[in-house]
Amino acid sequence: MIPRTHLATARIPGGPEMHLYSRGADHMILVEREELMSTRMSGSEEALALMTAERLGNRPKQRWLIGGYGMGFTLRAALKVLPPDAEVTVAELVPEIIDWAKGPMADLTGNCLNHKRVKIVVGDVADRIAEGGWDAILLDVDNGPDALVRAANDGLYGPVGLARAKAALRRAGLLAIWSAGADPRFTKALHAAGFQVDEQVVRARQNGKGPRHVIWFAGVR
Repeated sequence: MIPRTHLATARIPGGPEMHLYSRGADHMILVEREELMSTRMSGSEEALALMTAERLGNRPKQRWLIGGYGMGFTLRAALKVLPPDAEVTVAELVPEIIDWAKGPMADLTGNCLNHKRVKIVVGDVADRIAEGGWDAILLDVDNGPDALVRAANDGLYGPVGLARAKAALRRAGLLAIWSAGADPRFTKALHAAGFQVDEQVVRARQNGKGPRHVIWFAGVR
């Protein structure tokens, strides 16, 4: 088995350290001993963008907010299917994540960070949500509503955070939230916040295999 090589470390604001490793051509990011993301499994992150785009259709001048960048799977999938006049803002809390995308993972990143329709913002996605006027808000922050990495992420998934997200969406906008697993309490919270909820189970790998992840698509009228 090819040994794993440690490449870099970053501190999550208000949270623990994360570590970038490589094994052959693969990369993975761990928080403490738990794998947070990996180039081996991108299917559900891509589905987050593709299924959102399918639900929104070809409405003109779409404004998307993606939080956070991760390994860029969601962003690159979005750029492949969005209409030419769409714009995408990506909010990434950890600046080193963007440095890693430009450095050790540059081959994976391609030109998505420099795409003319993309704006990269280093900071809390909650601040970008507050700007409002979004057709879609896609959250792949932490491992889902349980806020494994950063306790402050609870503010995104609690009643106040959901109310702010709902108010920030345009008419018929969509809040899409990725999670490593099911969470019936969060489904109820979305309903309580006044969203129309479509909960989908998606596989972690592009080939339809791997762990089952969950995406909530929460719509507003």
